[in-house]
Amino acid sequence: MTQPSSVASPCVRNCCLDEQDVCMGCGRSLDEIRVWSESGDAERVKILERSTQRRAEREARIQAWRQGRGPA
Repeated sequence: MTQPSSVASPCVRNCCLDEQDVCMGCGRSLDEIRVWSESGDAERVKILERSTQRRAEREARIQAWRQGRGPA
């Protein structure tokens, strides 16, 4: 039997994939969402790091677009 993970899901119930199959809510890729429930804590932390980076990059693109400095 698998032990419960201490790393909580980043899901914010805003599940909508962008053109790269990345969730607009949590920033995880579709593949990362699929493997989440079977992943151990170490892999979940790696997924969270990547998803945090994706969300930050998306926010930076949006801010740049809003300020007229480039495409979002």
